[in-house]
This record gives sequence, C-alpha cells and structure tokens, in this order.
Amino acid sequence: MKTPMAPPLTLNKDPAGKLVNITAYRGMIDSLMYLKVSRPDIMYSTCLCACYQSEPKESHLIAVKRIFRYLKGTPNLGLWYPKYSRFDLTGYSNSDFAGCKLYIKRNTRGCQLLGGKLVNWTSKKQNSVSTSTTEYVAAGSCCAQVLWMTNQLLDYVLQLSKIPIYCCSTSTITIANNPVLH
Repeated sequence: MKTPMAPPLTLNKDPAGKLVNITAYRGMIDSLMYLKVSRPDIMYSTCLCACYQSEPKESHLIAVKRIFRYLKGTPNLGLWYPKYSRFDLTGYSNSDFAGCKLYIKRNTRGCQLLGGKLVNWTSKKQNSVSTSTTEYVAAGSCCAQVLWMTNQLLDYVLQLSKIPIYCCSTSTITIANNPVLH
C-alpha cells in the first residue's frame, strides 16, 4: 500500500457490519500504537482505528490490515536523527473546522522541529465546537510547547531566541500581532 488509509480518511461505527475478534483487534492496535512513536505517518489512521476497540467491525479490521500492509511496503520510512545537527527550533500549527466527521469537532495539529528534525508532534480533537477561535487555540498550544522545549534546552546550555511559529490562518496572525489582546 502506498498510503496507510484510503481516502476519504474517515471511518464510521458501521452498525450493520460483522463483529470481529476483539482481543486480536486490540492486539493489533496496541502494536500500532507502540510503532507510531517512530512513524508519525501512521498516527492519524492508527488513532482513528483505535476509537473502535470496544466493538470492532470487519471494516475496521480491513483498515488496520491496510496500515500493516503500508508498513510492510515502507520499511525505510521513519524518524532519523543524525549526530551533528543544527539547534534551531521551529513550530508549526494547523487547525480545521469540524474535521472529525464522527464527532463534528475541530482538530488541532502541531509539530516542532529542532535542527530541521521532527522532535514533537500532536493532533488533538478539541473539547468544543467554535467558529470564533479560528486557529488561535492551535497556535497557542504550539507556542506553549515551544516555550517548554526552550526551557528544557536551557538545561543543556542552549539558549534560543526568535523562534518562528508558522500557522496558515491570517486571522490568527492578526490576533497574535495585536498587543491589546494578550
């Protein structure tokens, strides 16, 4: 397989589907959850399949098996950290409106790169639905993570300044540049 999940990137409860062995399904999900630490490319599809561990149907098992076939076909993909790298920190954040079709909630995503190498990533379904917060919640979460990482790097006598955080929302950038709002 060339991708871990077939488009559209959604699964549903499939109430009419045939039940599968829960123990085997959970074992497969556990293996994928362990593996996603070094393979962020399977994180979304694995977490989506993990939502159905209580009543897995045949359609969910097919999705999990596709992830395993993808992993078998891409053994050389993964995170790689060379010995000598730069120490510049960069943050990225993104958000969508009602991206989670199952719960109709906003997904916020972010990642931080140290020396161009991925060191942290997150994808979270928000607790509430709101159109007015734009991507400000995602940018704030990314900023908090960057500040924490900057503090941790001080323990290694690495002082960083002017750390860029990129987001793709003009309204969020406008809010962040207005000193009255924060």
